[in-house]
Amino acid sequence: MEKNVLEFLENSQRMYGEKTACADMNNELTYTQLMNQAKFIGSCLSLKIKPTQGVPVYMDKTCNTLSLFMGIVYAGGYYCMLDTTHPVERINLILDTIQADILVVDNKSAKKAEKLGFQGEIINLDELLEEYDGQAVDSEAQERLEKIREQALDTDPLYSIFTSGSTGVPKGVIVNHRSTIDFIDCFTETFGITNEDVIGNQAPFDFDVSVKDIYSSLKTGATLQLIPKMCFSFPTKLLDFLDDRKVTTIIWAVSALCIVTTLNGFEYKRPSSLNKIMFSGEVMPIKHLNAWRVQYPDAMFVNLYGPTEITCNCTYYIIDREFGLDEKLPMGKPFANERVFLLDDEDKLVDAGRPGELGEICVSGTAVTMGYLRNPEKTAAAFVQNPLNDRYLETIYRTGDLGYYSEDGELFFSSRKDFQIKHMGHRIELGEIETYMNAIEGLLRSCCIFDTDENKILGFFEIEGASELDRKGVTHALKDKVPQWMIPNVLVKVETMPITKNGKIDRKELMKIYKEQEA
Repeated sequence: MEKNVLEFLENSQRMYGEKTACADMNNELTYTQLMNQAKFIGSCLSLKIKPTQGVPVYMDKTCNTLSLFMGIVYAGGYYCMLDTTHPVERINLILDTIQADILVVDNKSAKKAEKLGFQGEIINLDELLEEYDGQAVDSEAQERLEKIREQALDTDPLYSIFTSGSTGVPKGVIVNHRSTIDFIDCFTETFGITNEDVIGNQAPFDFDVSVKDIYSSLKTGATLQLIPKMCFSFPTKLLDFLDDRKVTTIIWAVSALCIVTTLNGFEYKRPSSLNKIMFSGEVMPIKHLNAWRVQYPDAMFVNLYGPTEITCNCTYYIIDREFGLDEKLPMGKPFANERVFLLDDEDKLVDAGRPGELGEICVSGTAVTMGYLRNPEKTAAAFVQNPLNDRYLETIYRTGDLGYYSEDGELFFSSRKDFQIKHMGHRIELGEIETYMNAIEGLLRSCCIFDTDENKILGFFEIEGASELDRKGVTHALKDKVPQWMIPNVLVKVETMPITKNGKIDRKELMKIYKEQEA
C-alpha cells in the first residue's frame, strides 16, 4: 500500500518511462524526465525547507509547475499554488497564513512577486532549472531524499488550497497523502482510468478539480494535457485542442462544459476520442447535459459532488438515462471508504425513510482533510465529532450543504444552508427556483439571490441566442410550476452569466449588476 504520492510517479516511471506524462503548449515531459526533474528540484529545496513545511508557488500552470510540486514533495514539504491574477492583498493574507521561508516564482511572475510583502527567500524556478543537466541526481542528493522519505508519514500534508472565508480572510484547506492516495485509488478504479487515457486539464492548479487530473495521471500512467486558459474563450480552439491532443477524459467545472454548448461549439467540431466526461462544482443544467449526451451517446457521464475539505469528491452518479428538463441529477452514492449522511437541525439522522426532509450533508472517512491551516476556530466549527457516535473519536466534516432523499431513496443536493431563506413566512430553497427556471424553453442558465436589505428574491437569467424570452415570459412560465411566493420579486436579464475562476456563478458580480441597474 502506498504511503506517499511519489510512489504513483515512481511506479508509472518504471512502467511507462518514455511515455508523455504531461504536456502544455510549449513543453512536454516524459515520466522519466518528470521524475528526474522533480528529484533535482527536491534536492535543491531540501537544503532550504524542513519536512512538513509549506512552499507557496506563484506562477501559471505548466509542466514545470507539476515537476515543482513533486520536487517540493521530494523535499518533504507541501505545496500551495497561488493565483498570479489575484490582488496583492489577498496573496499576502495567504502568505501570512503559510508562514513560508521560501516562495517559488518563474521568469514570468518574478516581477509581480516583488510587489508582494514576502520577507523570505524568492527562488526562480526557471533559473534553478538552468543548472539542471537532465540527468538523475547524484548519490549525495539521492541519499538526502531517501532519508526524508524514510521519515515521512502518510498523514504528512501534501497540498493546501485556499478557499474564500466569510471574514474576508481566505481559509487554507490542508490535505495529506493518505487522503489523496485513498481517494485517487478509488476514483481511478471506479471510472476505469488507465495508462491509455489522455486527461484534458481545465481547472487551475489552485482549484481542487486539478488534484483529480494530476494524481489520476500519475497513478495510472495516463498523459496529462494542460489546456490553455484562452481556449475556454474560443470554443473552436478548445475543440481543436481536444481533438488534436486525442483527449479521452475531461473532469471539468460545469461552467466549462456549458461554454461549449452555449456557443454551439459542436456545430464546428466533435472531438472523436472523448469517452469519459465528468463534472462538478455546481448543479448541471439538464439542457446542457442533454446537448453533450447527444454528441457522445456511448461516453460515460458522471455527476460528482464534494467540497475541497473532503479531498475533491465524496459522491458520484453515473448518468444512465435521459433526464427531463424539470428533473434534477441525483448525487448518487459515496465513493468507497467514505460515509455520506444527512443531519437535521437537532443533529438527528435524516435517512431514506424520511423522504423530502432536508438535512446537512456530512462526510466521514479517510478523505476528510486536516482542517484549515492555522485556523483552529474555523476548523473546530466544521470538522467535528460525529454527533451520532458517543463511543469513540470520529471526525466528520459538515459541508454546509443541504440534501434530501427522494421517495425512491436517491440522494439529492438542495442548496447551501446559506441559500435557504425565509420569505413571506415560507422556507424557500433558492436552488429549487433555479431548477424550474432552467427548465424554461429559451432560458440558458439562471441564478437566484436573496437581497436581505430589500427582502426580495432576485432572479438572474441568461437566454439562448435566438430566444426572445423576457421577464414577463419567465414569470408566466414559473406561475405554472411554483407558488406565487417562490416567484422572484425582481427578474434581471444578463448578457452572459458571470463566472468565478473556479467555474461557479459569480453571485457578487450579479449583485453588482443589479445595484448598478437600480442606481
